[in-house]
Amino acid sequence: MSGGVTRREKKEQPTREENVFLQWDALTHQQIQDLMEKTGNDLQSKIKELLGFRNHQTCMRETAMLDYYFCGVCWAKEANFTSIQTSFTMAVLQMLLDNIGVKKMALVENLMEFAKALGPTCHCPTPEADTTPLLDSKEATALINYIRNSLFQNYRLFELLFTTSREELLTGVERTIDVFSCQDTLSPLEEGISTQIALCPNMKNTPTNSSEAQ
Repeated sequence: MSGGVTRREKKEQPTREENVFLQWDALTHQQIQDLMEKTGNDLQSKIKELLGFRNHQTCMRETAMLDYYFCGVCWAKEANFTSIQTSFTMAVLQMLLDNIGVKKMALVENLMEFAKALGPTCHCPTPEADTTPLLDSKEATALINYIRNSLFQNYRLFELLFTTSREELLTGVERTIDVFSCQDTLSPLEEGISTQIALCPNMKNTPTNSSEAQ
């Protein structure tokens, strides 16, 4: 039986050349591997624990970040990514989010940063025959589509959430409304017009009982 390894096994074997790819500093490959074995609420709870999201129930940013990373791990798991591929995916997601919140990058600039990060993953790190790119064309296309749909198509929302102060997020945009008020007692516009008619100009001038008697 041949002792060769599969393409997936090659991707699981870290080498010096893999350092050219972004890797998620928040978790080790083993932690990511353990994470991807969990599902549903267990997975979300583990991400919350590992990333230290303690205020997600009261902080909108932490809530968004927890959902952002949770969805990223779930997507990588469904895509059957290895721990190294998942680490790259999460590193890219974090980089793009930091570019919004910290560097205040515009959409076009962030797209260019994404392209720079993705480029090396589609080429063999060495000319050796037994090496493969981190992502093949199908995997790279899938990742592009995911990040486009999850982040870039909602870029303005991410900008508002991660560049707006907490006070503004809680109170919303302040609006000033001018309210007409009249402090003086309303007086008839013309001499001889009763105050009642001045207040209700559409009211018909019906004769009073005293005038009917006359």
